[in-house]
Amino acid sequence: TYETNYAKLNALLPVSAEVGDVRCYQAASMVYQLTVHEITKYTTVVEICQSDETPVFPLPTMSVRLYHDARVAEVCSSGEFSRIKAKYDYPNDQLMQRDEKHQLNTFLGEWLTFCLRSGISRTPLDFN
Repeated sequence: TYETNYAKLNALLPVSAEVGDVRCYQAASMVYQLTVHEITKYTTVVEICQSDETPVFPLPTMSVRLYHDARVAEVCSSGEFSRIKAKYDYPNDQLMQRDEKHQLNTFLGEWLTFCLRSGISRTPLDFN
């Protein structure tokens, strides 16, 4: 999951990404936005959000960290949760599932597949 998310997300980002770069994609009738928030020597943080005015199926805003040395990507935050633990006790006050982080990363992979199969980039993609 984490390795394939890295490859899929890299396909949607600019080749030489810079902080502040924004890519918009339309998939079906929904518009999504990827914004590069942070770049370090070994990592890049990207925010993914839905930019429709009134989304029918709202996507939670997610912050995803790409680890370039390990070639993996993982969800760091989602919606109102600024930090997601690897495991949670259940039941808990936040109503998180035991494997919430894994479920979010699985969802990210499914969403990225949807965008790559059905999406139209509003800017030209460079596959080099």
